[in-house]
Amino acid sequence: MKLVVVSAGLSSPSSTRLLADRLAAATLEHAGAEAEVVEVRELAVEIAQHLVTGFPSARLAAALDAVAAADGLIAVTPVFAGSYSGLFKSFFDLIDKDALTGKPVLIGATGGTARHSLVTEHAMRPLFAHLRALVVPTAVYAASEDWGQDGLASRISRAGRELARFMVPDRQNAGPAEAPDTAAAIAPRSLTGAITSVDPGSGFDVVPFAQQLAALRVE
Repeated sequence: MKLVVVSAGLSSPSSTRLLADRLAAATLEHAGAEAEVVEVRELAVEIAQHLVTGFPSARLAAALDAVAAADGLIAVTPVFAGSYSGLFKSFFDLIDKDALTGKPVLIGATGGTARHSLVTEHAMRPLFAHLRALVVPTAVYAASEDWGQDGLASRISRAGRELARFMVPDRQNAGPAEAPDTAAAIAPRSLTGAITSVDPGSGFDVVPFAQQLAALRVE
């Protein structure tokens, strides 16, 4: 399996790259995969040129292809003006609109204060939902005061486990006997499309909600 890590930190070293590396390490503890890191900072000029010319350099094309071919993706950005950085967004603007469909993605962000901790929910999660990616439940935000704290370490560990669970090698070519548990097994859906906590294939009868409400009516 292939894990691709996209880090949009602007300095070297950076807290954004540090968080990206720790998320990757936590994922690799639970998934037999090889990791590739894309440092968006190193591609900044080529991203700008591609946006105005429509033609990527060989190095940028390789990075975009790596993201598209990944079995799992980790995306980490610093916070700028309450949202992801422009460089981070510009890189993902160049990704093919179908490249992330169904791909498991772990999102993370770094900032100087805990006041920006919801950036993962109000900015990053909607971005990857628009790209039809499968964003894992736990997002990790690291403020300056979080480093070295047990809370951050536990969130990183939990997020890594979740991404590893969702990663499926060669999902398009795997046959029914080869494909491991997927999101459908983790969050099964009823015949109406609603997510349930019960696997419909287990033989358990799911009572429709309307029928449950009818049973509560007082005659």
